[in-house]
Amino acid sequence: MGRVPDVTREVPQVLLIGGRSGVGKTSTAHEVSAQLRALGVAHCHVEGDVLDAAYPKPADDPHGTRLTEANLAALWVNYAAAGHHRLIYVNTVSVLEPDLVVRAVGGRASVTGVLLTASDAGVHARLRARETGSELQAHLERSRRAAVLLEQRAPAGTHRVSTDGRGVAETAAVVVDLSGWRDQR
Repeated sequence: MGRVPDVTREVPQVLLIGGRSGVGKTSTAHEVSAQLRALGVAHCHVEGDVLDAAYPKPADDPHGTRLTEANLAALWVNYAAAGHHRLIYVNTVSVLEPDLVVRAVGGRASVTGVLLTASDAGVHARLRARETGSELQAHLERSRRAAVLLEQRAPAGTHRVSTDGRGVAETAAVVVDLSGWRDQR
């Protein structure tokens, strides 16, 4: 892992966006980023799902956790060198792994966790529209298991935001408000 340069005196601010498959994490995060850009709020955005996208995973890291952390740390070195101190990090279980993200951004950070939620019917409709290949049933089952895990293990203080009946822009506006970044430039 690279060493995070001390280019800013500001403590990194991390916005974790988590939730089961099909809840709208990626769409919401892109819209959060767009709304922050429109407000002139500097930030960077990392989709955590790609940080361990390797097959096979290392034998000593079968879930890719260490690979994710190392890749996020490498990205953060570059973002921090460019002067960034706000990170939007999106991953299904991001709200369960704040320590991993804090380590990756240098060992200290202010963290806000947001767990997006949705009904089974809403998630199933989204996944059926998105997953047109052979993986639909696997995605539905993983999504159901993730919803249970996230509900049981999300730490105290995690904000829950339902995406049911909300458009992406509305959901993102709620998340931006929860971040506390709206008035920071």
